Amino acid sequence: MTDSPHLPDAAEPPGRDAADRPEPGTGSVRWRRFAVLTIPAVAVTAGLGIALAQGALAASFAVSGQQFKVSATSLEGEGFAQYGGIDTNARQELIPVAVTAIREAKLNNLCQSVVTTLPMVGDISLNLTAGKKTPVEASNLFVDATQLSGNAVFTNIEIGRDASTLDKGPAEAVGMQDLFAQQADTVRITDLQQTAWATNAGTFKLSSLSMNISKGKKECF
Repeated sequence: MTDSPHLPDAAEPPGRDAADRPEPGTGSVRWRRFAVLTIPAVAVTAGLGIALAQGALAASFAVSGQQFKVSATSLEGEGFAQYGGIDTNARQELIPVAVTAIREAKLNNLCQSVVTTLPMVGDISLNLTAGKKTPVEASNLFVDATQLSGNAVFTNIEIGRDASTLDKGPAEAVGMQDLFAQQADTVRITDLQQTAWATNAGTFKLSSLSMNISKGKKECF
């Protein structure tokens, strides 16, 4: 009997080495390819871990994909602190914010609005108002904002303080070490307008609360 002719191995596709070839009889993904796919997720998780350890995360919840607007004719606060922080959404994306923290705050003529665009419907506006006669009162107030404007007066302000050493605002109002921050004994802001991702407070007392949903774009400013 003659030996069967030897068939040459099939040529490997260009650029593919042995480490990327599937094992015979399996449909598993090779470890090198798996590692490449998981690097982005691992990087995000590591970034969140570092942010948590260093106190950089601002809101304690996942923020929505929509910012909202807040206005007030005046805000008076005791124990003011402001520093940079990070919010996260449900996809664990990192969102830079400026955290404004006030130990005790009173706001007159508060307005809050958010506009949602829905398929087949268009713009839907949610508007909330309060504090027309009696001021809105908040304790341990935190606002994660991307824009703020108004006329402000501070007493005993410290600008350029290390964010990890803040001690005039709420007890939790501290940021990352070596980052810029400022604080003051009191703050008064008139014609306040701000755009924010999140607000949270220990207590939030809203007098004459009114909420309205309507079609179209109706914002506080």
